Amino acid sequence: MCGIAGIMAHEPVNQLLFDSLTVLQHRGQDAAGIMTCDRGRFFLRKSNGLVRDVFRTRHMKRLIGTMGIGHVRYPTAGSSSEAESQPFYVNSPYGIALAHNGNLTNSETLTEELFRTDLRHINTNSDSEVLLNIFAHELGKQGMTLTEDDIFSAITRVYQRCEGGYAAVAMISGYGLVGFRDPHAIRPIVYGQRQTPQGTEYMIASESVALDVAGFELIRDLAPGEAIFINMQGELHTRVCATNAELTPCIFEHVYLARPDSIMDGINIYHARMQMGEKLAAKIRRIKPDHDIDVVIPIPDTSRTSALELAQHLGVTYREGFIKNRYIGRTFIMPGQTLRKKSVRQKLNAIGMEFKDKNVLLVDDSIVRGTTCNEIIMMARDAGARKVYFASAAPPVRYPNVYGIDMPAARELIAHDRTEEQVAELIGADWLIYQNLDDLIDACKELNPAVARFDCSVFDGNYMTGGIDMAYLDRLEAQRNDAAKNGSSAENGAIELHNDISAEVE
Repeated sequence: MCGIAGIMAHEPVNQLLFDSLTVLQHRGQDAAGIMTCDRGRFFLRKSNGLVRDVFRTRHMKRLIGTMGIGHVRYPTAGSSSEAESQPFYVNSPYGIALAHNGNLTNSETLTEELFRTDLRHINTNSDSEVLLNIFAHELGKQGMTLTEDDIFSAITRVYQRCEGGYAAVAMISGYGLVGFRDPHAIRPIVYGQRQTPQGTEYMIASESVALDVAGFELIRDLAPGEAIFINMQGELHTRVCATNAELTPCIFEHVYLARPDSIMDGINIYHARMQMGEKLAAKIRRIKPDHDIDVVIPIPDTSRTSALELAQHLGVTYREGFIKNRYIGRTFIMPGQTLRKKSVRQKLNAIGMEFKDKNVLLVDDSIVRGTTCNEIIMMARDAGARKVYFASAAPPVRYPNVYGIDMPAARELIAHDRTEEQVAELIGADWLIYQNLDDLIDACKELNPAVARFDCSVFDGNYMTGGIDMAYLDRLEAQRNDAAKNGSSAENGAIELHNDISAEVE
């Protein structure tokens, strides 16, 4: 769940990239980076922290050029090393920079191939660096000069080697801007354009909201296995480079990850979340027609849209019962259970009058670890609620994500190997209701019937790319469990380069 952006313009792109990353901040709060290109030379600034903290005026002045890429990151394998912030860069061939969102499920195999066969050194634990080196190696086979056919041929071979869910933007010095999406289109990526007196400018990004803030008109999402190339003359080329491509986007983007004002694979995220609330209300009416719910209260922020629609269809009062501190990050991606528990109380404060002597239905977008649910339910009871019910706009999250979302190891998922009644007892709810998976799929599919299937692996354990067995999940658990995160740092096989990462790269 990183955020990426790339721009080819006729004016400096540093401010446009900064603004774009700011509105993609929800996709990653661990690190941020921008790399620009001017007359064949790359300029880089990246560091740990939020966008507003990483980039100061002195950094922005150094980021010159009319082509650039940007990235916001959170780690999926436990390391928050500054060396693993993006974009990454290699000087051979041509000079290539890349930023990536997703996860290569065969990263370990590829790392070994790069070392033994391609004679390339990987300096970090990041699979983004692996993807960059695979792309660079395949481009190097094309010779001294590149055409769009050469670039698409190289990406075709990238698809043949790389497995998993991923979307990437890249710059090739002297040639142009590239973007590509995995053959299953699991991770999102869109592109748009705007007209200026100097000509057409193009932008590629994870979500359409980044295009909106930069003043670009959304053209469309990249198709499964499709690549886009904008050359230095501003000419756009697209091609589907993967065989057996199939549109199976990640449905958890629609539940939680994406901003509500984004449009993703033709699906309006806000509208989809409205429909999730409507379908959840219908389920409550079916299984508990004589409910005694007095008030519906959302867990801010992503559940508001579903909660409001749910309340309207139940004919129950909707109230804002929690005030959110907007300067606390998303809790399910925070490393360490103690930190997550502490952050909930810092993040939310209850308005007592909305809870006192009432039967309250709390609504959240999903339940992952259950940590926040338990703390919030305790807060509701402390505020005087008579009964506390809990509704999830998503089905039970029972399986880890392998395509770039830092969902924890299976045993850290509260719904893994547990019934709904057991989960309700653990989080302290008087009653718990989950969305049906079929209803969730319909809530999204009804807005774009062209999406025949979604990746629902966190709910049903069906991994679209195949090749995910227990051995892989065991390795993933070793990387992602809380114990690993509490003890991990950059020394996990990576060699830190303690230099000024804001320096010019030549």
